[in-house]
Amino acid sequence: MKVHIRTPFFEIGVKNYLYGDSVLKLAESADKAAEDTDLDVLFICPYTEIRRVSERCPHLIVFAPYMDLLHPGPGLTEVLPEALKDAGAKGVIINHSEHPMTIAEIMATIKRANELDMLTFACADTISEAKVMAILGPDIINPEPTELIGGKEISSMSFVSESIKAVKDISPRILVEQAAGISQPDEVMKMIQAGADGVGVASGICKAPDPSRKAVELIHAVNEARNGRGVK
Repeated sequence: MKVHIRTPFFEIGVKNYLYGDSVLKLAESADKAAEDTDLDVLFICPYTEIRRVSERCPHLIVFAPYMDLLHPGPGLTEVLPEALKDAGAKGVIINHSEHPMTIAEIMATIKRANELDMLTFACADTISEAKVMAILGPDIINPEPTELIGGKEISSMSFVSESIKAVKDISPRILVEQAAGISQPDEVMKMIQAGADGVGVASGICKAPDPSRKAVELIHAVNEARNGRGVK
């Protein structure tokens, strides 16, 4: 069965900001904060560190950044879904702005992930795209304007509320994350209080002077927001 994600959750995207032992150090700090707060923390992990992070950090829900659609057999340069699951990945990212996908590819990836009981986390650039994603039925959608990714400006509150409503009107079961430009505890709390099921941060953590400290700070901000609004 797929892992059940409790809300509100927090998500850390490593991308290629960190690698090797620095990824594990961040993951271990996030794992301890997840345990201390009893929050679900998603960790989008570089392929090379999935097994190590999964084995060392039992309180994190590890996601792969992408997967191909092949089955065991030939495919030397492709990423095998079964191998990701065996390494410890509980889910996969779909249609990130750094790896856009066609509708057909998105549908096929969701189907392939479902065959393996892996969670699907789909990214959308606009509210219109978020609606399309909701029809396709992933487990999580992150509506995130591409121009704000990696910057210091967060999504407008109108975008936040409208994107959440757009997805929930189509499928209430789909979790909606907000992520663009977030780096501060008050921004995390604002998104949760606005109704987001989760908050994600990549550069705001990985480019901080102390990524581990920043991750812990933001995870605790989710906990504070949860305590203020109640837990689903």
